[in-house]
Amino acid sequence: MPTPLTSDQRNSFAAAYLGWAMDAFDYFLVVLIYADIAKDFDVPLTKMALITTMTLIMRPVGAFVFGLWADRKGRRIPLMTNVAFYSTVGFLCAFAPNFTVLIILRMLYGIGMGGEWGLGAALAMEKIPAERRGFFSGFLQSGYSMGYLFAALAFLLLNTWLGLNWRWMFALSIIPAAISLLIRARVKESEVWEQTRERVKATRTRTRDIFANPVIWKRFVFLVLLMTAFNWMSHGTQDVYPTFLKATDDHGAGLAKSTATWIAVIYNIGAIIGGLIAGALSEKYGRKAIIIGCAVLALPIVPIFAFSTTAGMLTLGSFLMQVMVQGAWGVIPAHLTELSPDEIRGFYPGVTYQLGNCLAAFNLPIQEALASSHGYPFALAATIVPVLIAVIVLTAVGKENKGVAFGQSSVISDPAPAQTPR
Repeated sequence: MPTPLTSDQRNSFAAAYLGWAMDAFDYFLVVLIYADIAKDFDVPLTKMALITTMTLIMRPVGAFVFGLWADRKGRRIPLMTNVAFYSTVGFLCAFAPNFTVLIILRMLYGIGMGGEWGLGAALAMEKIPAERRGFFSGFLQSGYSMGYLFAALAFLLLNTWLGLNWRWMFALSIIPAAISLLIRARVKESEVWEQTRERVKATRTRTRDIFANPVIWKRFVFLVLLMTAFNWMSHGTQDVYPTFLKATDDHGAGLAKSTATWIAVIYNIGAIIGGLIAGALSEKYGRKAIIIGCAVLALPIVPIFAFSTTAGMLTLGSFLMQVMVQGAWGVIPAHLTELSPDEIRGFYPGVTYQLGNCLAAFNLPIQEALASSHGYPFALAATIVPVLIAVIVLTAVGKENKGVAFGQSSVISDPAPAQTPR
């Protein structure tokens, strides 16, 4: 029987999970309503797609700022500041008078979203027992899909059933974020960070000293490339898909708005299932093996996902695709934090993740451009197949450090981190 979590471990995980879920909730509100916003502000969809691009581009800024703060001052206060910041900005989007103001607000929101994942993952994985990281990694990452699912249900309630416009969707976002903030206020500081901070003070270790280690900065560059592929895989299968399901031109599926939204609900249930199962399996079979397995199994699903013409087959294809895509993602919180030095675990996983997001930020405009010239099915397949292959290859040549004990070695005084086992 696994050791039960303490109340502090449960609170820490709940805070990280809810913070990430609410972050995704606000992000995917835009994915569901950006066609409506485009109509209100009289801008074309190709230009409207920049709203997600600019959010993603600003995420590394948040990861950098909040990550450095968390490594120097602890995880709690930066995380609480972060959720207060992004929930306030998300709420203000409801009152944007024009497209320019909305873009600026979404850029600010991107800073908050960029800080959330790295800090939340670091806090959760530092608190969770090493032998249970795989399962809770998948559980944590499934918060992203849960946020998307909540957004889809909120869209059904406010837009489809009550007939309210897109501004009400943004106004709603402050409620769950406030709940996350209340839980986060009860969380204790990370003991791993406290131990590491004492060692950093004793050795007078600076961030630049850590990055002077060639293994650390080379791994940093590699993880940015890996996260670029991962983020392209995720956004490539999610961001344009609701629009494809509803579109009546460019070979869109032409489904009713409510049908398309219910499909989004169903494929996010698949995403949650995939993350939980794959995360747990990674504890037995290893991080790399599960990621590669999920990406390989996703390849034969692409034709069903992109080229089906009936609601039933599109539901099946998108459900299976998200089981695999978010299954691979379920391993990432444990994988990145285990590959991160203790001294910079607030900074390292978050910044590599978000720089990858930044490089993948042009996915939606590229898919919209391809859709306008070749149709949505081609746009989906042409962008998804290559990136699945990239995920397989990059993961295969990379390292893993499953089960490493946090807080027990220094990247400066102990060369062990440089000898990461396969």
